[in-house]
Amino acid sequence: MLPYYAEFFGTALLILLGDGVVANVVLDETNGHDAGLIVIAFGWAFAVGIPAYIFGTASGASFNPALTIALAAIGKLSWSVVPGYILAEMLGGIVGGVLVWLMYYPHWAVTDNKAGKLAVFCTAPRIKCTPANFLSEFIGTFVLVFALLGVAQTKSSPGFGPLVAAFVILVIGLCLGGPTGYAINPARDLGPRIAHAILPIAGKGDSNWSYAWIPVVAPICGGLVGAMAAVAMFG
Repeated sequence: MLPYYAEFFGTALLILLGDGVVANVVLDETNGHDAGLIVIAFGWAFAVGIPAYIFGTASGASFNPALTIALAAIGKLSWSVVPGYILAEMLGGIVGGVLVWLMYYPHWAVTDNKAGKLAVFCTAPRIKCTPANFLSEFIGTFVLVFALLGVAQTKSSPGFGPLVAAFVILVIGLCLGGPTGYAINPARDLGPRIAHAILPIAGKGDSNWSYAWIPVVAPICGGLVGAMAAVAMFG
């Protein structure tokens, strides 16, 4: 059971920190209000790296259904653990979203921007164009999985992996995050989106369910292709 607990707690911590930095930048009357994309990108990078350091030896620190499925598809993870991992990751995403709501509880009522409140929990395209939005998430997740597997086959220090993962997330955010907000992880987007839908957030709008399938399906597709490309390239 330890790997499943690790995936749950790791994902919950990832969302608490990652969505937390978005809340700090987006919500009114916070110390980080309007700090901008660079702060968000760095926050998300370390939101991935820190749980990876903590839980990596217990579960492999996937925290991402797209990565979990991709690793199983190329034989680096047993398919028998995939359902449990995905369930733990999704539940962790929901719990992380709830914790962010509690952490910033007084700030929801003083923030009028409904789209900004939703952006704390999940992603949305800057320009709505389904093919382009799908491609953005596909490419971002392809880069994530391909880069992680590429680095894994090098002879680097064992403790270097989580730091590399953080830098991969950082570069994806800074370079590829503009169009859709780089979900690149179904649990990162769908879990907190569910939290947004069920929580009594002051002055919230709808949860944009018409877009919600893209940050689920596109990362899974991109992750699978990224894993296959890595196997073809590195063996």
